[in-house]
Amino acid sequence: MKKKSIFIYLFIILSLSFHTSAGKQLAVSTDKGTINISLLADNAVRVRYGGEQTLPELFYLGADNSEVKYKQEEKDSQIIIKTKKMMIVVDKALGTPKFFSINGKEQKPVLMELSHSLTASQLYDDSTNIARLTLDSPEDECLYGLGQFQDGYLNVRGLSRRLSQVNTQISMPMILSSRGYALLWNNYGLTEFNEGTQSVILSHAGEGKETEVNITSTEGGKEERRREGDFLAEIEIAEDGDYSLLLDVGRTMARRHNLSIDGKPIINLENIWLPPTTSAICHLTAGRHTVTANLTNDDKPTLYYSKVENTTRFMSPVAEAIDYTVFIGSPEESIATYRSLTGNSPMQPLWAFGYVHCRERFHSTDEILSTANTFREKQLPMDVMVQDWQWWGKYGWNAFKFDERYYPAPKLLVDSLHSLGSRLMLSVWSKIDENSEVGKEAKSKGYYIPGTTWIDFFNKDAADFYWHNFSSRLLQPYKIDCWWQDATEPENDDLRRRRINGGKQYGEVYRNVYPNFVSKVVYEGCKRDMPDHRTFIFTRSGAPGIHRYGSFLWSGDVGNDWKTLRYQLAGGLNLMAAGHPWWTYDAGGFFRPGKEQYTDKEYHECFIRWLQIATFLPMMRVHGYQTDTEFWHFGEDVEREAKHLLELRYRLIPYIYSTCYQVTNGSTMMRPLVMDFANDQQALTAEDQYMFGKSILVAPVLEPSVSTRKIYLPESKGGWYNMHTGKLYAQSKTYMTIPVTISDIPVFVKAGSIVPNAQPMQTTANYDADNLIINIYPGDNAEFTLYEDEGTNYNYEQGLFSTIRFIWNDKSRTLTIGKRNGYFPGMLDSRKFIVRVVGDTEKCVNYNGKAFKLKINN
Repeated sequence: MKKKSIFIYLFIILSLSFHTSAGKQLAVSTDKGTINISLLADNAVRVRYGGEQTLPELFYLGADNSEVKYKQEEKDSQIIIKTKKMMIVVDKALGTPKFFSINGKEQKPVLMELSHSLTASQLYDDSTNIARLTLDSPEDECLYGLGQFQDGYLNVRGLSRRLSQVNTQISMPMILSSRGYALLWNNYGLTEFNEGTQSVILSHAGEGKETEVNITSTEGGKEERRREGDFLAEIEIAEDGDYSLLLDVGRTMARRHNLSIDGKPIINLENIWLPPTTSAICHLTAGRHTVTANLTNDDKPTLYYSKVENTTRFMSPVAEAIDYTVFIGSPEESIATYRSLTGNSPMQPLWAFGYVHCRERFHSTDEILSTANTFREKQLPMDVMVQDWQWWGKYGWNAFKFDERYYPAPKLLVDSLHSLGSRLMLSVWSKIDENSEVGKEAKSKGYYIPGTTWIDFFNKDAADFYWHNFSSRLLQPYKIDCWWQDATEPENDDLRRRRINGGKQYGEVYRNVYPNFVSKVVYEGCKRDMPDHRTFIFTRSGAPGIHRYGSFLWSGDVGNDWKTLRYQLAGGLNLMAAGHPWWTYDAGGFFRPGKEQYTDKEYHECFIRWLQIATFLPMMRVHGYQTDTEFWHFGEDVEREAKHLLELRYRLIPYIYSTCYQVTNGSTMMRPLVMDFANDQQALTAEDQYMFGKSILVAPVLEPSVSTRKIYLPESKGGWYNMHTGKLYAQSKTYMTIPVTISDIPVFVKAGSIVPNAQPMQTTANYDADNLIINIYPGDNAEFTLYEDEGTNYNYEQGLFSTIRFIWNDKSRTLTIGKRNGYFPGMLDSRKFIVRVVGDTEKCVNYNGKAFKLKINN
């Protein structure tokens, strides 16, 4: 009997057809219709039901270049497709696929589709479809991603979210699972994640107090009077359970997020600007409940709600088809494949990882240069000075022309900053005053999104027009170093109800991807017109694939309090989980406490905690509305702590820049713990910690007036080292209470790590590759690849860079410094390394590019 079973198994294997797919579509027929399956990589598959592909393939550039070998068989009621790393099993009767990871002989189920539907609908006078997808989501699954939101949730399983682009909210319809997969929902428009199945309109129940606030707007800063309003509703709950809530205030931007059920606060966040929706999960018992909300008086709130089930659901009201891509493997593998298919992220310039100084705003060349000189005089490291909006002055919004009354010689400004080892970032919008010289021409040629002053980047002629003026009026005359593309959502949701691209489509079709079109134009234009200068773009919004334009994103115009700080951390980590590698925030908060901020000790404590986290973000940056953000304005204590943190950041530059190189190969710098500890259930629920690179664990302080911090040390064979003191904590997979002071947050390095440090510097322009400190954290074997190049140009794309591999054998206590691979102009032929075994010994060694071993005795 056993021999017969083996014979049948071998017969099936031999009878499988061998094929090669290069992103081509496999049409799989089922009783429910045809499933179009495209094998994009050994561990990536695109699934599509219905519709013709007429929209441009924003997300899949390069996908057709990879050849995927696969086997296909039909057995009973199943169609089985196998690659080296995954298996797709389609149930012909149900018409749905299951997805398995393959690791050698092991086949592990990771995802199952439960159902899908495509329903014909109308988008005004155009035909469209409503696409729905339901996936199985077991109770023990943790899900991350969807982009950056202001609700404080890191694990989004069961949560309802509306995926739209808005100031402080970046929507990327990709989830990352602790079960070993990622899923990208391929839709360019608004998407509902776990859409509420029930809803209730909250009735106006009375007016509250009125306040006057200073706000930012697309017309500049102004004052606005706001009156609070109370709202009321009742809901009937059929059964006990956890319920997902989504509050929609009924306008393009909210002022308050506030909701209570039966008097118990569920949601409470206030800021000058907030997204129009927010979400929460709470437990409700069966029966009738009273819902109250204190919002803005002219809001029109609706509450959507549904019981949390073991499912994950996507719904897009404007769709060509049901279209999604599954990536199989560890979080690192899934994101690496996602990036390889959507275009790998380029190297950032070295100076992007120094300190970026910003305020709202500098008013003249003299202010910028005076501030830059003060940084140097006070020996506060700094690499970039940022000119925020309104430098155009009398010429009109974003007129591509400096107001010479305040900026008489822009090229001299750039050159003067360069002489100080600094760079200039300039805020340039996609919005142009229609009465400006450039705006009049844009209007006459029909290059605006109708009814707005945003350039229609979906129209190639309009995009080319924008770039011509950008390049000829700013880039080429002044050689400005980097660009801040603000408000690229576009602000005010201005694509809705407007026909774009010469009237070909409604804006709802592309509602979430406008920022990608903007970054594409600027990145490719800069690279073409200033090819010797590595492009750096900073923008407020993005959709999947924007990483291929090297775009840094940030969390927008957020507040400054402790809750807001906590929410930024969750938002940034979920943006990383959605596949985007470059993110930061306005350290200290954008909207600040006003003039009292300079003397308010309670705010100073919070500000320092913002800055401590920023030290361990992909970009370290301070910003603030109507604020002179320079540290010395806040007193000696703040300035001292800032100097300490800046010096720490610059010591880490070789570690950070080498990690940037890893990012170009699919890795991630700011890492939710699922990326490194997916099998550690405690790590998955430690939502206020993250990894910075693969070696450094950061545990921010997110509460005022604390002297201790409870942290979780994930699994590590040799334990964890306190980075500040060098003390070894041999335990792992355990909670610990760590003492903290205002001068530090808990930062740990995993045993079995190598972390290179630089010597002190005031700017990366003075970065010295000689005498790097190679910190070895013993307790396990370790490897690290030191990456170096010229730091400012694209020569690395032609292979002009070098790598040096360091390997630590913990048992023999031997460090192998490998042969240097590669070359670039200015590279040191010989140098010194200071090898430091943490908690033990230190040696200085000469290195000439040849491999050698160094024995470290106890």
